[in-house]
Amino acid sequence: MSPFFLPLLLLHIITGAAAVQLRPGYYSGTCPEVETIVRVVMKKAFAREPRSLASVMRFQFHDCFVNGCDASMLLDDTPTMLGEKLSLSNINSLRSYEVVDEVKETLEKVCPGVVSCADIIIMASRDAVALTGGPDWQVKLGRLDSLTASQEASDNVMPSPRANATFLIDLFAKFNLSVKDLVALSGSHSIGQGRCFSIMFRLYNQSGTGRPDPALEPMYREKLNKLCPLNVDQNVTGDLDATPIIFDNQYFKDLASGRGFLNSDQTLFTFPETRGFVKQFSIDQEEFFKAFVEGMIKMGDLQVQQPGEIRKNCRVANRRAVETFWES
Repeated sequence: MSPFFLPLLLLHIITGAAAVQLRPGYYSGTCPEVETIVRVVMKKAFAREPRSLASVMRFQFHDCFVNGCDASMLLDDTPTMLGEKLSLSNINSLRSYEVVDEVKETLEKVCPGVVSCADIIIMASRDAVALTGGPDWQVKLGRLDSLTASQEASDNVMPSPRANATFLIDLFAKFNLSVKDLVALSGSHSIGQGRCFSIMFRLYNQSGTGRPDPALEPMYREKLNKLCPLNVDQNVTGDLDATPIIFDNQYFKDLASGRGFLNSDQTLFTFPETRGFVKQFSIDQEEFFKAFVEGMIKMGDLQVQQPGEIRKNCRVANRRAVETFWES
């Protein structure tokens, strides 16, 4: 067993002890303007490129599921470390790292060495939702940044766009996240785009049949066939729902009508255990927003006992000898 995989199996056991340290207003005495600064930078990013907010919002999921919320996914590779940016779920998929860089650079000018990159991810993810029309909420802060990262750890846990609901339910359960949490958090696909690479099998060879996914609504399948023909550059992107820059419950309406972009999305409607929540969220946006916030807070509590630091640059661990701390 990979040494990086064992903490994933234990994550839900130690989460409660680690999360006690996290609290709202953690930086009130050391960097009181932190949340305002993050929000301002996110607004600028949205004005430059609306899609960037969808990308940043997904950082929380990609970070917290891999050995806890520790900004390990932001670390660049080094000669001695193969990080998470080139993992199967992240390569050619995650983007807009420069938005977090801009937040960090701004904060370092105001309160140097104080705010962790891990906390920046949590605040920026929240702001991405709020700035695109979704709910706003109070976040708990106080995380440390990891000293290292692991591509293997990411590959071992992050789901494929081909994943079905059964796999996703089992995966989320390992992190003490319920079926309702799974469906609500999947609503992060209310904004943003996905690549043709992620749906080619759905369009042309679902489950090895040589045929398209029968769950696809015919007119929507025709639209996707035009977007993603067999000879397409598979990095071409399509909207994840019908309102890709507005955080709303349209995503669930689309799933209910067979217009889910990813297999891992549409499976939430075709599978009986998740279908009820899709239907509920498709008709009650406020209930979706409430469940989404609850899921994001629970996911933000995921921690692993490991040494950490406050990085000066989110892309690299601090180079000179610095004081590090143990999360407990």
